[in-house]
Amino acid sequence: MDSDLREAVGALRAVFERRKIESKWSQATAELVADLKTKLRLPARYRKFLAAADPVEVETVTPVEKVRLISAEKLVEGQVGYAVAEDGASLVTGKEGDWKKSWVVIGVSTLFGDPYFLDVSKLDAEGDCPVYTAQKTEKGTWKTTLAASSFASFVNILALGMDLAAGYGDAVFDEQDDDAFREALEPKIKAFDPAAARAKHWS
Repeated sequence: MDSDLREAVGALRAVFERRKIESKWSQATAELVADLKTKLRLPARYRKFLAAADPVEVETVTPVEKVRLISAEKLVEGQVGYAVAEDGASLVTGKEGDWKKSWVVIGVSTLFGDPYFLDVSKLDAEGDCPVYTAQKTEKGTWKTTLAASSFASFVNILALGMDLAAGYGDAVFDEQDDDAFREALEPKIKAFDPAAARAKHWS
């Protein structure tokens, strides 16, 4: 991993240990990563993440959100219900508001059920791309919101949220804590990912 991603992952793993929340990390095999690159068009930085810190059992916990990262072995399965149906039929139609071919689910909100996904059509010079989340509308279309300008930034935001949540007891979902937590988190995100702060997903 490059230094930015390594620092972000290190910060996230450290806060799990500090808060005494169990997490299990591994290293995806080169063969599996290569297979996922072919099947899902995974960008270089995310592939390096899986090779060095595969999130086998990793779920962040804050008063306003819980994000479960998907392990390398379950990534293909993780696209079911989004890019593909249970029977394997493609849900990518090309129609406005439908799931796009370039969207790869890498995590899910265990509080709200919303996916977190890479948009691999927007690669940057580091081989990284933005992370979005989306909600299903009543019409059955997807309403997307930027979660982070890059995957490395996304990991950083998860680490910041986890660290801040340490001051909120068990960090269970609590409407009373919701506004205070979001208000405290926003300037921390704005300091290194202004676009994510403007998108307001986390605040």
